[in-house]
Amino acid sequence: MTSLQAPSAPALSVSIAAMGAPVCRGDTRSLAWRLEQLDRLQALLDAAAQPLLEALALDLNKPPVEAAYELIGVTQELKHARRHLRRWMRSTPVGLPVWAWPGSARLRPEPLGCVLIIGPWNYPFQLCLIPLVSALAAGNTAVLKPSEHTPHTAALIHRLVQQHFPSETVQVVEGDGAVAAELLQERFDHIFFTGGARVGRLVLAAAAPHLTPVTLELGGKSPAIVLEDADLSTTARRLAWGKGINAGQTCIAPDHLLVTPGQREPLVAAIAAAWRQFYGADPLASEDLTSLVNNAQFERLEALLAGARERGQVLVGGRSDRARRRIEPTLLAVEDPDRDPLMQEELFGPLLPVIVVANLEEALERVRRGSKPLTIYLYGGGRQAREQLLDQTSSGSVCFNDVVLHGGLPQLPFGGVGESGMGTYHGEAGFLTFSHRRSVLQRSFWLDLPIRYPPYAGKLDLIRRLLG
Repeated sequence: MTSLQAPSAPALSVSIAAMGAPVCRGDTRSLAWRLEQLDRLQALLDAAAQPLLEALALDLNKPPVEAAYELIGVTQELKHARRHLRRWMRSTPVGLPVWAWPGSARLRPEPLGCVLIIGPWNYPFQLCLIPLVSALAAGNTAVLKPSEHTPHTAALIHRLVQQHFPSETVQVVEGDGAVAAELLQERFDHIFFTGGARVGRLVLAAAAPHLTPVTLELGGKSPAIVLEDADLSTTARRLAWGKGINAGQTCIAPDHLLVTPGQREPLVAAIAAAWRQFYGADPLASEDLTSLVNNAQFERLEALLAGARERGQVLVGGRSDRARRRIEPTLLAVEDPDRDPLMQEELFGPLLPVIVVANLEEALERVRRGSKPLTIYLYGGGRQAREQLLDQTSSGSVCFNDVVLHGGLPQLPFGGVGESGMGTYHGEAGFLTFSHRRSVLQRSFWLDLPIRYPPYAGKLDLIRRLLG
């Protein structure tokens, strides 16, 4: 396992100018160059299969299946990009008004240059490399900054990138927040950040002096609304899985439940039964339960849980294991959402508050009163309820009758709005995020009408009629 040991943070040695040179020279624009880089990335993924399981087990105690999801997510994104890249790269013709004839216009997607990708700790492999797929497909070079909170995975990414990519194409910089801050002083052509809103604001501020465009993939308190006619068994099983996977450390995990009165007690019982089925009678001993990433995250969640215990809010679960940084999946009753500490910030852990609402209208009103979430989940209600939710709320995404799966589909753009982020990626959306759509107009030399040139006397009425 020595190859996975995290090295001490090196001095920042990456040369952004050198990495931008291939793009400036036009070396990266061809389909052949881009496919070559995607081939290199596929070879990296092939080499990562077993070491990644070991690294994620060391960093997060991820069970092999959940660790494999990270590799599968990147593989699916890569296959999708290879399948559609030729079409994405095509110039798009644009129609012209009569006064611009004879001529033609098109939009030509071009690389931005050298981009910075700052990855998070919750899915430290997948959320570094899926943006890299998009960046390389768009013809860019890239610097990756994996999270220091998952050092074994960061070291693995560093080693594999060095083995499979030339340094002028992709480089990895390891280190803590100080290293990230130093990187942000460099002039990149785009910055892609996945993480929390607090650091996202710092990234945005650091990008401002260079006017660098930024994509922020953040999070928020994503609600799950459960109506009276929801299929209780399936709803409970899916919610239990969505909150249990990665110990709730998922940006699109349901943060809290908004439940109609008749569904509250049976839903709580059904989720409890699902967790027992998933993790056994003692979830803290389960091989399928991921640990919290570090002591700081454990202490934060344990403090919230301790307060809930004192207030008698625990409905299901509520136990923790400090030595292994584990908290069992827990349902908590919340009577006053506006004041309860559980509802003040994104939980990002295995705690799931349950709030009773009279109906869909009250649930939507509560959603509107908060920051725009990354995702809204709705179970039951039929077509009219679904349209009402879409018409009366705003969020990065919406998922009906399921959980989390939409975040793994390359066909769907993924991203937030407002406090939950800005910009999208996955599939073609990611390609466009890392591209500049250059406007190109071509005119003929003939039919050069004199009306456009001075002197202008007597031409105004004709110009108005011509240009509409």
